[in-house]
Amino acid sequence: MSTFPYRTLMVQGTTSDAGKTTVVAALCRLLMQRGVKVAPFKPQNMALNSAVTREGGEIGRAQALQAIAAGIEAHTDMNPVLLKPSSDTGAQIIIHGRVRADMNARDYHQYKPIAMGAVLESHARLLAQYEAVIVEGAGSPAEINLRDRDIANMGFAEAVDCPVILVADIDRGGVFAHLVGTLSCLSQSERDRVIGFVINRFRGDIKLLEPGLDWLEAQTGKPVLAVLPYLHGLFLDAEDAVQAAQTSKGAFRVVVPSLPRMSNHTDFDALRAHPDVDLRFVREGEAIPGADLIILPGSKNTRGDLAWLDAHGWREQIARHLRYGGKVIGVCGGFQMLGKTVGDPHGVEGAPGVSDGLGLLDIETELTRDKQLTRVEGLCAFMPGDASGRVSGYEIHMGVSRGPAMTRPVFAIDGRGEGAMSADGQIMGTYLHGLFDHPDACGALLRWAGSRSEQLVDTAQLREASLDRIAASAEGLLDRLIGLRDGV
Repeated sequence: MSTFPYRTLMVQGTTSDAGKTTVVAALCRLLMQRGVKVAPFKPQNMALNSAVTREGGEIGRAQALQAIAAGIEAHTDMNPVLLKPSSDTGAQIIIHGRVRADMNARDYHQYKPIAMGAVLESHARLLAQYEAVIVEGAGSPAEINLRDRDIANMGFAEAVDCPVILVADIDRGGVFAHLVGTLSCLSQSERDRVIGFVINRFRGDIKLLEPGLDWLEAQTGKPVLAVLPYLHGLFLDAEDAVQAAQTSKGAFRVVVPSLPRMSNHTDFDALRAHPDVDLRFVREGEAIPGADLIILPGSKNTRGDLAWLDAHGWREQIARHLRYGGKVIGVCGGFQMLGKTVGDPHGVEGAPGVSDGLGLLDIETELTRDKQLTRVEGLCAFMPGDASGRVSGYEIHMGVSRGPAMTRPVFAIDGRGEGAMSADGQIMGTYLHGLFDHPDACGALLRWAGSRSEQLVDTAQLREASLDRIAASAEGLLDRLIGLRDGV
C-alpha cells in the first residue's frame, strides 16, 4: 500500500532552471526509498540533451535521470513530447520517442491538441503501472502567451486534476516577487490547485529569511513547504543549461566550442568532474584559449553550426592546434563536421544543400530522414595494445558517414567498427554519446589525448551519490506534503 497520498503531483517553477528537475528527482528517490512504486513524468520537454530508452525511443535527459532516481528503467511514456530546436523558430517534434515532424512555432501551436492526446495516453499508462507519478512542468506557468492549448504546465494539471507545488530559485534574487507574480498570472482555478511553495538554493541564515516567509504565507494564503539548501558539487545530468562549473581544475586543458545548437553536452560531464582536467566551453565573442584537446560537440543543426565555427575562427584555430601536436575529437554532429562534406538533400535540418566540412577526416556525410537511436556497449579500438577498455553510450543521429577513415575505427561495437580516425592518429570522430562516461573509456581517451593522469571518474557512482544528497535535503518536503494531505 502506498504511503504517499497523491496519485499525481506536479512540480512547476516560476522560471526556467528554478530546480524543478532536481525536486522531482529528489521526491522520486525518497519515495523509492520508502517503498513507493513511483515514476517521473514530463508532458512536454524542450531540450537538446536527450537519452535513448531501452526500447529505442528518445526522451529528455532529465527524465532519464529521474528514472534512475526512482530505481526504474526509463521509458518514452515518461516524456511523451520532446521538442528539439533546430533554429530560433523551428524544432523537431518527437512523440512517444519517435520523430513525428519538423515544425515552426505557429504550426506546432495548431498541433498541440494532438500532442495533448499523446500526453494523456502516456500519463494513463503510468498511472496503471505505478502508485505515484511525479510530474515536472516546463519553464513557467506564468507565460501568458503560451496559456492557450497549454500541455506543459497548468493545462496538463487542469486536464488530470492534480495538485501543484511551485518552486522558485532564491539564488537568482527576487524570489518573493517570482512567487507572488506567478500566482497573479494564473486563473482562480489554477491558483487553487497550488498547494504550496518550495524555495530552492538557499544559503545563509534561515532566521533572516523567516520574516519573508511569514509575509509570503500571509500574502498568498499558501504555505512554504520547504526551503532547500544550495548544494555544491552535485553531479546531475542537466536538462539544457551548460554546466560549466568545476569543483577543481587540473592541468590538462579541454576546450569545447559552445555551438548555438549544441546537443548532448552532458557528454562532457565526466570531464567536468575529473580532478586533472580543466574543461572550458568557449562562447561566442570569447577568445579561443590554448588546449591539449579540442572537442567538437553534437549539434541539432550541423551545417548551421559548421558555418558558425567558420565565422568565429575555429577552422584556423583547430588547424594551428593540430600543427602543434594537439588532439581533436568530434562527437556526432562534431564528427560530421570533421569530414570533407555534410550534405542535407532532404532539408532535414534546414534548407537543402551541401556544406564543406573541416576536411580533417576522409569521410563524407549525408543527413537522412531516419534517426538512429541505439544504446550500445563495446571496447576501445583506437590505441594499439590498449583495446580492452570498455565503453558504453548511445547513438542519436540523422545521417550516414562513409569514407576511407572509417576503416580506422575508434570503437568496436557489437562486432562492428564505429567512428573514424585520421591516418596520423591526431583526430578521431564518433557517433557515440557518453563516450567518457565509462571509467575505462574516459581514461583511455585522455591517455590518447596526452594526459598522464591515472585518476578514474565513475559517473554512475557520482550520479547516485548526488541523487542521495538531494533526496536527503528534501526529506522535510516529503514529510510536509504527506502531512498537508493528512491535515497536519
